[in-house]
Amino acid sequence: MTTLIRASAAQQQGKPLRLAKRVLGAALIAAALVRAISVSAAESYPLSFWAAQTVNGLVLGGVYALVALGYTLVYGILLMINFAHGEVMMIGGVAGFFGLQLAAALGLLGGSSLAAALGLLLVLSFGMGVAALTGVTLERVAYRPLRNAPRLAPLISAIGASLFMQYSVLLIFGVRPMVYQRPPLIADGIRLGVVFIPLTGLIIFVTSLLLMGSLFVIVQRTKLGRAMRAVAADKEAAALMGVDVNQVIAFTFLLGSALAGAAGVMLGLHNGVIKFNSGFIPGLKAFTAAVLGGIGNIPGAMVGALVLGLAESLGPSALGIPAEYRDIIAFSVLVLVLVFRPSGLLGGGEVEKRA
Repeated sequence: MTTLIRASAAQQQGKPLRLAKRVLGAALIAAALVRAISVSAAESYPLSFWAAQTVNGLVLGGVYALVALGYTLVYGILLMINFAHGEVMMIGGVAGFFGLQLAAALGLLGGSSLAAALGLLLVLSFGMGVAALTGVTLERVAYRPLRNAPRLAPLISAIGASLFMQYSVLLIFGVRPMVYQRPPLIADGIRLGVVFIPLTGLIIFVTSLLLMGSLFVIVQRTKLGRAMRAVAADKEAAALMGVDVNQVIAFTFLLGSALAGAAGVMLGLHNGVIKFNSGFIPGLKAFTAAVLGGIGNIPGAMVGALVLGLAESLGPSALGIPAEYRDIIAFSVLVLVLVFRPSGLLGGGEVEKRA
């Protein structure tokens, strides 16, 4: 009885704080909207400018989504943040670069459209495969021995693994960026009215949607997906029911890392370069996207990534600040979400839904 009374009193005391947070959040949103309207009126940007920026935002969001899904999967299973995930994406991009050289040497990229498409699939598969192998190795070497350690230990291990992979690539391949030579098949784009959409950007957005849908089906509709949800809910109980917990966790890392590898390859094709630190900032922003959508929630990771990509692309112009400050917008979103809605836009979900 006393416990119930104390809980009720705590709830009553928390109501004014929650109300103050909502009022402050609404005021910040209103201020941002007023600023955006005034800047847009003063600058008189044409509609084509906003359409082009929206396309850029969706492309960025597609890349962030593929990486954010890996954060969400690992958090759903182990309740840990894999801060080396951005470097897994970078290694996938590096592997994709060498896959591109192999496809070019085999004469696939300069031939017919079918041959070029097969060559691009080879490049994508190469990047995803190497990234998946990297993720599984990372789980086995850096995380599995610390599974029963205090939660700070895997976090420190993840940061160490991130630095190890960055500087290993730097020492092996040097500081010079690896240049992706776009095949003629995807070198151009399509024009819708006054808006030009690069084919690489369209491929990134469509592929991210397809991969997210495939991942959702795997988690929700397959036997292995049920095992993943069982391990997320209670590892000990799942083990007693015959689930191989180590195998499920390794498969989770494999899935998330393969998606990150796909993001690395597509980012390389879109931007034209990949280098040793190409995964650091996108990895942090993908983590921001996962938190924004509700970490542990697969659709939430996609929604958060698209919202973050659009905010990063449209924000500087809408607020009248230099484009170099877009990183400030991305990480300000993270701070605001943690303060005003820690569960994210769609919520992290119940424990059994975190996978």
